[in-house]
Amino acid sequence: MKIEFGDKLKQQRLTKQVTQKQIAEYLEVTPVTVQRFEYGIRRPSLDNIAKLCEYFNISADYLLGLSDDSERH
Repeated sequence: MKIEFGDKLKQQRLTKQVTQKQIAEYLEVTPVTVQRFEYGIRRPSLDNIAKLCEYFNISADYLLGLSDDSERH
């Protein structure tokens, strides 16, 4: 079963014990926007994907569900 972007984002957020509000502040978006990312209602921009990868120290391939390897190379 392929894990979707929103599921990966939520999984990372909960693992790191970070709130949607904290992510929203980092991305300079609203908490509702982060919620929509997690629910798959909205897709983040490339800039926000890059910021999320940096924030969680994970690869874009992992966050996008293209790899099971979360290591950044």
